[in-house]
Amino acid sequence: MPRSPAPARAPSRAPRRAGAVVRWLRAGLLRSAAVLLLLAVWETAPRAGLVDATFLPPASEVARAWWGLLGDGQLGEHTRASLTRSFGGFAIAVAVAVPLGLLIGWYRPVAAFLGPLLELFRNTAALALLPVFVLLLGIGETSKVSIVVYACVWPILLNTISAVGNADPTLVRLARSMDLSTPRLFQKVILPSAVPVIFTGIRLAGAVSILVLVAAEMIGAKAGLGYLINASQFNFAIPQMYAGIVTISAIGVAFNQVLVAIERRLSLWRVPAA
Repeated sequence: MPRSPAPARAPSRAPRRAGAVVRWLRAGLLRSAAVLLLLAVWETAPRAGLVDATFLPPASEVARAWWGLLGDGQLGEHTRASLTRSFGGFAIAVAVAVPLGLLIGWYRPVAAFLGPLLELFRNTAALALLPVFVLLLGIGETSKVSIVVYACVWPILLNTISAVGNADPTLVRLARSMDLSTPRLFQKVILPSAVPVIFTGIRLAGAVSILVLVAAEMIGAKAGLGYLINASQFNFAIPQMYAGIVTISAIGVAFNQVLVAIERRLSLWRVPAA
């Protein structure tokens, strides 16, 4: 009897997995190429005499200083102090600015009433008001957290107002024709469409919260990354100063990535553009 043909084997998944790994490695290398190039230039320029190594030590020397600060507990102490102030002020700003922005963006009488006041304060730099916060609240934790709150409120508030004001009017009219209540209208139409713009403001505020705090910690602080940088510069411990700067940059990048992940989680309903 003639033999029946052998059943076709399913294609192996191993090549596909290997290809996915290769693509992932290639993408990671491409994303990190600029950073690696910067580190290479940073390492070689002082050693080649292109810049004064006293003021810009090689990256390896900064790495050793960073490891030393981590080993003796100083880096952890200063980082913990800065993160507590920065994230505390940032969280308060989000809790205040998002509801207020939704209110101002939706109700025109509220926008007309608060508009001049917002224009006045939005154009006043946070660091310009630092002496006022110190005079009113002292040089303790309250003034530092308050200046972070003030600086973070504006990008979140303004982006939230813009997001609500630019909601698709067709969708709003359609929702109203279905007799949706105002809370349901916000839940089903306004908030989903506003999430990307609101998170743009939140990400800007995340960067501002760290930058403003570092500047505030350079005045009248006993701990924090800003204090570490200022004290290292004053004592001419230049590698430790750069170690503090690198730590701030790493925290900023990590914080932004966390916010990006949260935004993607809240925007799963969106259809990617073709």
